[in-house]
Amino acid sequence: MSAPRSMPWPLVALFTAGYLAPYLLPTTVGRLDGGLPLTATQAGAIGSALLLSSATAGFLLASRVDRLGPRTLARTGLALAFLGYGGAALTGCVPAVVAGALAGGFGSGTVTAVAASGIAAQRDPHRVTTLGLLGVSALAGALYLTIPRLGPGHGLPLAALALTALAVWPLTGRLSARTAAGGHTPVGRGRPPRPRAGLLLAAAMPCWSLAQNSLWGVSGRIGTAQAHLTEVTVGAVFAVALGAGLAGVVGAGALGPRLGRALPIGAGTALIAGCVALSASARDLPAFAAGEISWNLLYPVVLSYVIGLAASLDPRGRWAVLVGSSASLGTAAGPLAGSVLAGWAGFPAMGLLLAAGLLLAAVPMTAVALRTGRRALPVVEVAVETSAVPVRRAYDTASPNSYAATSAR
Repeated sequence: MSAPRSMPWPLVALFTAGYLAPYLLPTTVGRLDGGLPLTATQAGAIGSALLLSSATAGFLLASRVDRLGPRTLARTGLALAFLGYGGAALTGCVPAVVAGALAGGFGSGTVTAVAASGIAAQRDPHRVTTLGLLGVSALAGALYLTIPRLGPGHGLPLAALALTALAVWPLTGRLSARTAAGGHTPVGRGRPPRPRAGLLLAAAMPCWSLAQNSLWGVSGRIGTAQAHLTEVTVGAVFAVALGAGLAGVVGAGALGPRLGRALPIGAGTALIAGCVALSASARDLPAFAAGEISWNLLYPVVLSYVIGLAASLDPRGRWAVLVGSSASLGTAAGPLAGSVLAGWAGFPAMGLLLAAGLLLAAVPMTAVALRTGRRALPVVEVAVETSAVPVRRAYDTASPNSYAATSAR
């Protein structure tokens, strides 16, 4: 009886490995134009291409994880990530770096698809995902503190991504070789359930992610150019903000489903919009720090409920994968959009526009949360392999314990 309650650590590890690339994007892109003959725009384009490749993998594999098998896909994705990022880290040839980033990004997206599908089938997916968010936030924070001390060059963040993929590989032996339910339930075939709600959520996510990553892409410039802070001070603010993100992850795990889905998503996104506007208009340290730290505190909390909502729409995880991939599209376009908006209208006006976009995106997301909270999905049977012996169980996918989450920075 204890097996169903055990933590599926392989899924947590896969989540961490898959989402690490977006979290490290600022330092990855910054070191590309510093260590290679690239302009800042060209380096940003490579970063966007990496995330687009990751999103493409999610879209292609959303309905195929069951068919191809979690273990096979996870190992394929980790191998692509290790070889792609590792190859890009070891070469100074720009075309080879681009090819490696694309291959590594596709590998990250493949790993994320496996993790999202597996987490959606858990009895308490919200707990699993918050642990994944905690893992990737902690690892990214440690790397942000460590990489600058190891010297210059574009290869260090890419090597960190490759080594993370290599470290996770041994855990894939505990994944199921076949589908969660062996392909015997009708829910696993054909179109995912609740297509209108799933498509509406997937359509809103690029805007939600775009607005936040637009700010993330230019936050350093806001701190130095508008708030007149030194790079050291800005770095210290970001370090504290990452720590606040860890606190947010812990808070999301502690809250669980107690507040439902609509309130954390709707009210949380509204608060994030205020933080975005505050940070973008900051002209001194207190305002800049308050905006960045508050934003990073709230972001993982809302994110966990958003992808938890997607996971609740389909116990096979197809909507969770598609919504996560849609968010990756916004993540990829965010730095470019932020730069364009800031150059056109200035940082404060950019913040107001991004905040308005977040409020607009919150409307359909909250509506989906309200509607699906009143409708139950049928009871389905899934198999979860957390040890050498797979365990079967039946559960109601709309019950309070069937609550999940995932994202991307």
